[in-house]
Amino acid sequence: MNKTGRTEYRRYYLIESLPEPLTRASEHVQFFDNYIANTRIRIRTIRFPDTKAWQWLMQQRDWAEPESNRVCRVSDMELNEAEHAQFETFEGTEIRKNRYTIEIGGRHFSFDVYLGKLWGLNRAAVSFNSFEELNAFPHPGDAYLEVTDNPFFRDENIVELTFEDIQTAVARMMAK
Repeated sequence: MNKTGRTEYRRYYLIESLPEPLTRASEHVQFFDNYIANTRIRIRTIRFPDTKAWQWLMQQRDWAEPESNRVCRVSDMELNEAEHAQFETFEGTEIRKNRYTIEIGGRHFSFDVYLGKLWGLNRAAVSFNSFEELNAFPHPGDAYLEVTDNPFFRDENIVELTFEDIQTAVARMMAK
C-alpha cells in the first residue's frame, strides 16, 4: 500500500451484523488505529490473520467537508517495524476492529466489527470512484442508519467512547 494522497469517496451505515454469507470466522483483516490527539494523524497497525503478516502506516486524514464523511483525502506513509516502534508512545487511544470485505452488486463493501469497549458497533462502508457515483447510490436495505453525514461517527471522534455512548447517540438520532 504505497499510495499517497488518494481521495476516498464513501458512504457509511450502521448495521446489526455481518451480511450473509459473511460470518465472524470469514477472512478478515485486523486494524489497530491509534489517534494522535489534536491532529489528523493516526498510527495504523494492520494484521493479516491468514498469513500472520503485519503492516504499519502513519496516516493523515483530511475530510473535504467538516460536517460530512463522504470525501476524505488520505495520505499514507509505510513504516517498518523499527520506525513503528518509535510511535508506540501514542498507543492507548486505540480503536480495534476486524474488517470484512465483499462485493455486492458490483460495489466494494467493507464491514467493520469493532472490538473492545466499542464491541457491539458494526459499520458498513461502500466505496465509489467519484462524488457523482456516491450521491447516486440508493440506501442499502440491510443498514438501519446512514451516518455518512454525521462526523460524530468518525473513528477519531469515537476513540474515547464506549458502545453505550454510541447507543445513546443513536437513540437521540432515531428520536428525531
